[in-house]
Amino acid sequence: MREVWRMWNYSTMVVLTVLTASIFAAILIPFKGIPLIPGHTELRPANAIPVVFGLLFGPAGAWGAALGNLIGDFFGTLGVGSLFGFWGNFLAAYLPYKIWGDRPLTDLGRHLPRFISAVVLGAWACALTIGFGLEIFKLLPFSVIAIAVFINNAVIALILGPFLLRLLTPRVNRWDLAWTEQMDPEDRVPGPAPRLGLVLVWLGAGGGYLGGLAVSFGLIHLPGLPDLAVLLIPFLAILLLGCALI
Repeated sequence: MREVWRMWNYSTMVVLTVLTASIFAAILIPFKGIPLIPGHTELRPANAIPVVFGLLFGPAGAWGAALGNLIGDFFGTLGVGSLFGFWGNFLAAYLPYKIWGDRPLTDLGRHLPRFISAVVLGAWACALTIGFGLEIFKLLPFSVIAIAVFINNAVIALILGPFLLRLLTPRVNRWDLAWTEQMDPEDRVPGPAPRLGLVLVWLGAGGGYLGGLAVSFGLIHLPGLPDLAVLLIPFLAILLLGCALI
């Protein structure tokens, strides 16, 4: 996770963060008038941006997605949930580029299963984070917001992501704007235990998301079961630990 903090020492990475945030917000804002859940989320074709720009720009894409979502919230959905939206969208970009590694984006077809798994994992993490935030403040049931966020993220990214990557990757490579080109090797080394971290992020994001839905829909019912938000805290902790290790 070292690159997430050290990227701020690179002027080009800061510019790419601002670029990502600007593009994400510019696409989000016009669709604020098409709400899926009024006051909380809307139709979001911009949700391909975190994955695509995360893969291209690494940590700059992650910070840009987080900031762009926050900017978009100022146009109709700003509230306590915006804090969780900030980190949820950060993870939606962070996890895909960490899982993708150094594989060439020009060879997307060969690594399509990994791309799909990266999108799904990022969408799970985003949905879990935002769903937890709205659940803990009793603003919206976990099942409602988590499903809406996951579908918005995963479906749109899977449809638009490959097209955007094919369009943008050759240009990013030609201009040496890929994050692996911009940051020094010592500032982008993997975490202390990447394999363990990978297991933990899948367990935390997938277990929290699917387990939360199972409890919400009454598929899991145990006597004395604590509040759903309390049940989700261990999964979030596992997810964050995994993020630090990969």
